[in-house]
Amino acid sequence: MGKRQVVFGMLGIQLDAGTGPGRWQKWRATVALGMHDDFVPDRIELLVDARRFGTLTALVREDLALTAPETAVHVHDTYMADPWEFEGVYACLHDFLAGYAFQPDEEDYYIHITTGTHVSQICWFLLTESRHFPGRLLQTSPPRKQHVGDPGTYAVIDLDLSRYDHIAQRFAQQQLQDRDLLKGGIATRNPAFNRMIEQIETVATRSRAPMLLMGPTGAGKSQLARRVFDLKKLKHQLPGRFVEVNCATLRGDGAMSTLFGHTKGAYTGAVSDRAGLLRSADKGLLFLDEIGELGQDEQAMLLRALEEKRFLPVGSDREVESDFQLIAGTNRDLQQAVRAGRFREDLLARLNLWTYPLPGLAERREDIEPNLDFELERWSREQHERVRFNAEARSRYLAFATSPDATWRGNFRDLGASLMRLATLANAGRIQTDGVEEEIARLRAQWHGGTAVSPLDALLGEAAAELDRFDRVQLEDVVRVCARSASLSAAGRELFAVSRTQRASTNDADRLRKYLARFGLDWEQVRAVSRGGVAP
Repeated sequence: MGKRQVVFGMLGIQLDAGTGPGRWQKWRATVALGMHDDFVPDRIELLVDARRFGTLTALVREDLALTAPETAVHVHDTYMADPWEFEGVYACLHDFLAGYAFQPDEEDYYIHITTGTHVSQICWFLLTESRHFPGRLLQTSPPRKQHVGDPGTYAVIDLDLSRYDHIAQRFAQQQLQDRDLLKGGIATRNPAFNRMIEQIETVATRSRAPMLLMGPTGAGKSQLARRVFDLKKLKHQLPGRFVEVNCATLRGDGAMSTLFGHTKGAYTGAVSDRAGLLRSADKGLLFLDEIGELGQDEQAMLLRALEEKRFLPVGSDREVESDFQLIAGTNRDLQQAVRAGRFREDLLARLNLWTYPLPGLAERREDIEPNLDFELERWSREQHERVRFNAEARSRYLAFATSPDATWRGNFRDLGASLMRLATLANAGRIQTDGVEEEIARLRAQWHGGTAVSPLDALLGEAAAELDRFDRVQLEDVVRVCARSASLSAAGRELFAVSRTQRASTNDADRLRKYLARFGLDWEQVRAVSRGGVAP
């Protein structure tokens, strides 16, 4: 003998209504539960406000006794002050289920979600999905054409998603696609950056609160803000525009007008009304880069616009409205700016709910290679011309780009400009080693104020790029000591000052000579370069 079938449901005030013989011409949801040939409940647990709907309840019980005499109907007097108030409905249903004596080994349970308010249907769903109700959802529908005795259709919905791996995989795949969008399609390798992107993806799809992106110039704040907008647009969360402004470019009276708009005649030169960027961003996303450069008056107006969605255009005595989401960017320490009195503490508190520090390129050296491929691919698409490194040139460029000697002061802007130069100057679509060497010299001169070649690179040439970082740092320190020492012995004494006390006999000059020889160097070469000469 199989398990007993038990259906829980709420009396349908409209769907179960009907009096007199004509009621049988109408499909009634609860009564129809007892009319299916292939699904006959052993018991129906009916939740109803019996004091208000006692007559209807009695009629439904009588009709169920006629259509399904073998089905027991238990009525539970359930009072809800407001059946459309979510918290109260959820608490009522939760408490009812908590006090019910379920016997899952002997009975199968179903929630009839066709009747009741939409609020109760949502609560039933949540309680079933969270396993507070140990069963499945039962959805019934009327027949397409009303016929006496036609029970309509029913469907059982199982919320155990583990049985639907393809659904779970689809959600996971969509999440990966969303994160890929935020990263611009670049397969980043930096773990900390990838964890940050995962959280931004979650926040971007669930919240409209302001975000604050912190990081040096060229770290990608503007690009990330636009990708957040693209993601929200894709999910139909922002019907408006993406509006961007660098606050460092806003000066004087024009700052207020640019942000908040003005009326005609508000000041000299205001020959017509101007909407301003905040109104242009209504229902969209406003990105204020370098927000730390805003003046105090603009900060106060912005704070009010964020909190009340209302503000006064310059020269107007009538407020306007704009409901926008804000992302702010800065390369300043705003906490320090608050202490110095240059930035409002209350505005920072409003911005500081979701704050993300974007690392510079020098802190993400493992991401240089995928960004190199991305930039070359983008250049090829824009110019309709395929450009590639040859193997030796690529190896040389990456060795330099990931070395401590590459400071990447302009971050991704420097990298993008560097690859654009290489691609533009490439012959027959191939970037050769000589072009890479020329570009490396240009970057060194750019970062070091005209000092194109470091002493170590002058000594070792291309071999410097093949050193492990540990060896390079150590060797650079040795070269610096040699540069300021009068002799090989003097340099050796300084370099081995601790370990020489632990030796019975010492020959510091010989130890230093052997160390330099490991890298194919000798004392005269090091001294020649340190004096500005050329290594022999």
